[in-house]
Amino acid sequence: MEHQRPKIIDVARLAGVSTATVSRVLSNPQIVTAETRELVEDAIRQTGYRLNHAARNLRHRRTGGVVALVPNLSNPFFSHILAGMAAVLAPAGYNLLVADTRTAGGDTVLGYAEPSRTDGLIVLDGALPADVLGRRPVVLACEWIPGLAAPRVKIDNRAAATMAVNHLADLGHRRIGHVAGPPGNVLTQARLAGAEEALKARGLPPPLVLQGDFSLESGRRAGAEWLALPAGERPDAMFLASDAMACGFIGEVQHRGLSVPRDVSVMGFDDIELVAHMTPALSTIRQPREAIGRRAAQCLLAMIGGDPLAEDIVLPVELVLRGSTAPPRRQ
Repeated sequence: MEHQRPKIIDVARLAGVSTATVSRVLSNPQIVTAETRELVEDAIRQTGYRLNHAARNLRHRRTGGVVALVPNLSNPFFSHILAGMAAVLAPAGYNLLVADTRTAGGDTVLGYAEPSRTDGLIVLDGALPADVLGRRPVVLACEWIPGLAAPRVKIDNRAAATMAVNHLADLGHRRIGHVAGPPGNVLTQARLAGAEEALKARGLPPPLVLQGDFSLESGRRAGAEWLALPAGERPDAMFLASDAMACGFIGEVQHRGLSVPRDVSVMGFDDIELVAHMTPALSTIRQPREAIGRRAAQCLLAMIGGDPLAEDIVLPVELVLRGSTAPPRRQ
């Protein structure tokens, strides 16, 4: 006799819960208690039950896909965020599709919001217009779009920048500069505001601001600008709005024969993998990148399931101190 494929009711009986609870564990695990989730997952393993994702999606008129819109896929900052998303979405039966908004045209981005393409969007690009994202459930991660009513998973960028500048000031630096991100970017504005706020609170002059765009090359250019200043006018500490820019800045300074942190302390932002292995290793602000991805995916699954979350989720950061910052050299 042919062995009968296990059904969801078999899992429910073994776990001692309802079939609705089993369904919630499979599609929306974050709304189920850990104890119940463990009972159901154990019953699934014992029965060998496998969810028919294609049938479920057809029944609920879903595509089974979630699209993450990322502003620059070559930036290593996004890798752990995307991994966090996938860790939540895959067990729930959703495929994660990733699109680079800087290489895709406007019509292409608009197409990702179509119901036939995706069940929801996780947007990491604050420069996208709000009116192209209203056709599917949307969650904003890291960056945010002014005027778009959607849950946001982020850090407090202003407070994090204040933390970075306070560290430099605590070391004794009094001339602190800042390399900002791209003009108009919400992260650029928040991190610059935090830096200015910290210096003002300590009675220190506002930062010398050099323009960047979060890229390695813009950090190198900022390093060249800093070197072009008369030695007596150079800030003796620099806070850069991304680790990539900090790497470019340090490389340019060192190639020109100066030393970090002897001649200038350098503080980054993000804590990408590379910076712990540099010489000197970079002091920075660590963002909980995988947790950002996980929470964004959980929010989106809740919205797809009919439970929209209106409140923002603000995750904590960590000040990571390494060799690129030190007290100023006394003349």
